[in-house]
Amino acid sequence: MSSHFLLSAAARTLSIKAIYKAGEDAAYDTFRRLRWPETDGEPVCPKCGCLDHYNISTRRRFKCAGCGTQFSVTSGTIFASRKLAFTDLCAGIAIFVNAVKGLSALQLGRDLDVSYKTAFVLAHKLREALSLETRGATLAGEVEIDGAYFGGSVRPENRKDDRKDRRLKAHLSDGRRVVIVMRQRKGRTLTFVAKREAEGVALAEAYVAKGTKVFADEANHWDALEASFPDAGRINHTEAYSADGANTNQAESYFARLRRMVSGQHHFVTARYLYQYAAEAAWKEDNRRLPNGIAYANVIGLAMASGVSRTWKGYWQRHEAA
Repeated sequence: MSSHFLLSAAARTLSIKAIYKAGEDAAYDTFRRLRWPETDGEPVCPKCGCLDHYNISTRRRFKCAGCGTQFSVTSGTIFASRKLAFTDLCAGIAIFVNAVKGLSALQLGRDLDVSYKTAFVLAHKLREALSLETRGATLAGEVEIDGAYFGGSVRPENRKDDRKDRRLKAHLSDGRRVVIVMRQRKGRTLTFVAKREAEGVALAEAYVAKGTKVFADEANHWDALEASFPDAGRINHTEAYSADGANTNQAESYFARLRRMVSGQHHFVTARYLYQYAAEAAWKEDNRRLPNGIAYANVIGLAMASGVSRTWKGYWQRHEAA
């Protein structure tokens, strides 16, 4: 009996040991190759696109021969103004990729020997970069849609007489949000965060192509899908999980990963940044069968293609000043 791909040696094409053994120069060359793949790592001026440049080797910077702009391999990317060594960045990305059900910032900080704040921002920058892969994507073919609620738990009072019925809307926390997932069978996964699952109907109309067969569960608000997708398939989970090809099993598989990520690793996720954790789980679900070396290179490539993060650059300075 053949073993699962993820148990085979082919799935392990990168190790943290190999990153540190190769050294800082090799890690720097990795960033150069993935920043400028068209020129095999030769710098391209981000301002004018000129290929002629001067090396400022003492600072690992370049000066454009055309417009005189100085730039580095991370200028204008999500890692702009980075302070970590390239080996630490590469190792952090490899650890992030290998943690298929998420990784807490505290653990990442311990592994890299950096502060919690540094690890927290690094992980969130990587999550932001992952979302670039599906930006503007449209789903087609067969698509499953579902929603699941996260956060907003209310601790019960100590004394029984003081406790309230936490099932009632009046006693729910305002931090409760629903993650809506649309997953194309043998395709990509799109995620959204909303206050009500019913908002998924409008999202499906915006991000799912006409003529697509959409599958949903028995919740009443999904009835409105039939106006835009008359060939919609429904499955009543009180009767079966799958019947005649109608199911939301792949959407449920995604939520299984996200729930383990939130409850098992992070323990607490705010409504403000839930969308980033949802995007991370979607990317890892879509790329779960890639060798970790390819997944690692893809993440660096996405980070190099992402612009400066307006959310995370200088995050802690703004956070502490607020």
